[in-house]
Amino acid sequence: MNALVVPSEHELIASIETARALFNAGDLDLALKIASVTYDQSKSVAGSAERVKASREVVDKARRMQAEALKIESLCYVAMADAVDSAQAKGEISRGGRPKTVSQENGFTLEEIGIDRKQLHSARQLRNAVRADPELIDRVVEARLAEGLEPTRTALKKEAGHAIGTKTATKEERGDDLYETPIEAMRTLLALESFSLAVREPSVGRGAIMRPLEAAGYDVLISDLVDRGVVTEHGECQGVGDFLKSSGPSKLYSVGPDIVTNPPYGVANAYAAHALREHRPGKMALLLNLNFLAGFEDADRCFVMDRNPPSRVYVFTRRLPMMHRDGWTGNKASSQMNTAWFVWERNHDGTYGNGFPALIRVDWEQYQDADPLAPGEGVHADPIIFSDEEDFTRDTPRKTLDERIEEEFSRSLIWMKHMEPFDDVALRRGVGLRPSVASALIDAFAAQGLIERQEDGRFLPTGAGLNMIATVGAVDMTKQLKAGVPIAEVLA
Repeated sequence: MNALVVPSEHELIASIETARALFNAGDLDLALKIASVTYDQSKSVAGSAERVKASREVVDKARRMQAEALKIESLCYVAMADAVDSAQAKGEISRGGRPKTVSQENGFTLEEIGIDRKQLHSARQLRNAVRADPELIDRVVEARLAEGLEPTRTALKKEAGHAIGTKTATKEERGDDLYETPIEAMRTLLALESFSLAVREPSVGRGAIMRPLEAAGYDVLISDLVDRGVVTEHGECQGVGDFLKSSGPSKLYSVGPDIVTNPPYGVANAYAAHALREHRPGKMALLLNLNFLAGFEDADRCFVMDRNPPSRVYVFTRRLPMMHRDGWTGNKASSQMNTAWFVWERNHDGTYGNGFPALIRVDWEQYQDADPLAPGEGVHADPIIFSDEEDFTRDTPRKTLDERIEEEFSRSLIWMKHMEPFDDVALRRGVGLRPSVASALIDAFAAQGLIERQEDGRFLPTGAGLNMIATVGAVDMTKQLKAGVPIAEVLA
C-alpha cells in the first residue's frame, strides 16, 4: 500500500485555490478530484500534528484547509446533482432499468462524469438541504471549527439528512403550524418561573401546554385559530379566532393575564408584538427558535427584542425532543433546532424588560423530576445545579388557602372600586385567582359585611365595604406613588 503523500502548507493552499478556480470555471470533475485529495491530505496533516502534540496553531491551520477543501467538494456534489437531474430531464443520461431510456448518440453515463449511484444519492440529499438552507455547508463547517471539532464529511452528511426532515416543509405542508410542545419544555419552565393564577394560552393546539399548567395548579384561558374541541379541566371550551385580531384589556393601564404559549413560528414576530401591545400581560413566556435573538429588519421583532426586551431567555443546552408537525406520519427525526423560553415581565410604566435580558443555559433533563413553583407567586428561580454525588429535586410547598386569602384580600377589595356587580368568575378573572381562592374571598367578604348579594345572584360592596375600599385604596396609592409609579397609572 502506498503511503499518503503529505504535502506542505503552501502546496495544500495552492491545491485549494486550484480546485476553487476549476469549480468557478465549471470543470466539476477535476475540481472534485483535487478538492477530495486535498481534504484527505489536510485531514492526515491535522491528525499527525495532534498525535505528536504539535502546536495548536499547526493543527488549526490543517483543519482550516480541510474545511475549505470540504466546502469545495460539497459544492461540486451539489452542482453535479443539479447537472444529472437536468440531463435526465432532457433524456441525455439514463435513469437506469430496461428498456434503455437514452437513445441519443450523445448520451452519457454517471461514471463518465465522475460520480456513482451512491454518491449521487448523497449529492441529491445535500443539494436538497442546501436548497432549503443556502448557508448550510458554510454554517456547519464553520460551526465545527468554532467548537474545536474536525470538519468532516460525516458531520456534514448528518446535518444534511436532518435538514431534509426538518427544514423543507412548505407553507402548505405546515398547514396550521401546529407543532406540539414537548412536556420536557414545560417541566423546565414551571420549575423556573411562576405565573399569575389565571394564565392565557392563545395557541392551545391539542393542549400540550394547557395540561401541564393545569396540573401545576393554574387556571388556563384557552383559544386557538382552529377549533379542535379542547376543553379545560373546568369544562370551559376553547375560544376560536385569530390571536393577531384579538383585543386585550380595555383600560389603558390594565394588565392582562399572563401568557404562556408556543406561537406559530410563521407569525412569531407579529404574535409576540401583538401580545405585548394589545394584551399587556404581567408576564409572558414564549417558546421560540433561538434565532429570535437575532434579526433587525422586522419592525415587530425590534419592538419585542429592543424596545421591550425579555427579562430572561432560558436557552436549552440540550435540544428538545423533535416537534413534528401535527399529522406527521413520516420518519421521526431528531431535532436540529435550538430553542429557548423567552420570558417578558411588565414594568410599572407599561414597558417590558430592563436593559439586556439574562441569558440562562438550562438542560431540560435536569428538570424532569423537579416540582413546579407555586402558582400566583409571579417569581422566578435560579437554575438548579445537580452534582454527580447527590440526587436533588426542588420541594416548593404550596401556600394554604388562608394564606392566599390574606395575600389577595386588599387587591380584591381595590378591584371592586368601580361598583360593578360581580360573581366568583368575574372576581377570579379580574384579579387573576384560582376558583377556590375567589370563592373563599367572597365568603370572607360576605361574612364581614363588606359585600351583599343582589337579586341576580351577583355581589356589590356595602357601605362598610366602600369605606374599606377607600381606606385600602388610599394606602395602596401612597405606596405606589412612593415607589415611583406614574400618577396616571395610579389613578387608572
